[in-house]
Amino acid sequence: MFFERPESGELAVLIHLNLDNEPEPENRREFEELVLSAGGDPVSEITGHRKTPHPRYFVGTGKLEEIREEVTRTGAELVIFNHNLSPGQERNVEQALCCRVLDRTGLILDIFAQRAQTHEGKLQVELAQLEYMSTRLIRGWTHLERQKGGIGLRGPGETQLETDRRLLRVRIKSIHRRLEKVRRQRHQSRRSRQRADIPTVSLVGYTNAGKS
Repeated sequence: MFFERPESGELAVLIHLNLDNEPEPENRREFEELVLSAGGDPVSEITGHRKTPHPRYFVGTGKLEEIREEVTRTGAELVIFNHNLSPGQERNVEQALCCRVLDRTGLILDIFAQRAQTHEGKLQVELAQLEYMSTRLIRGWTHLERQKGGIGLRGPGETQLETDRRLLRVRIKSIHRRLEKVRRQRHQSRRSRQRADIPTVSLVGYTNAGKS
């Protein structure tokens, strides 16, 4: 959006770890269905077990090398974790694998973005994506950070990064204002329906649950 990053591919390597400290392990089958719903083409799945996530890569260095080999073998351009990664972990894995990395939250937000139909729904998804992106913005400028201090390269990385952060903040504030306007309008419409004694029916369900 505002910064350089590897282009995503449809071929994806899926990562799922069994963690001892995970109170409610994520379902592997559901994970595969989410990837398919997002338009991904799973070409391989790597599993493993750890007591706790590795602080730098989430997976251990040996497992990271296994993922790298699988990415090379399959030609995948996208690695998707069935876990939530910190911005630092996501950035470190991207740098190590030289391909795009997506965690479970990013995957679900992508599906929501594809499925959002109403104006309010699209605004809510965009807001969630921007807030998610804001914590990961720095990874697009690490190639300049490594060079900062060199002749002719003092500062441009930080300057561009601050510009991008400011643009994100402006956009987020704008969406908050638009959402508030939509909510007021919806509240007025709800009151009108209540006065007219029109019954309301709600259908709630997870993605691909069969609501349509």
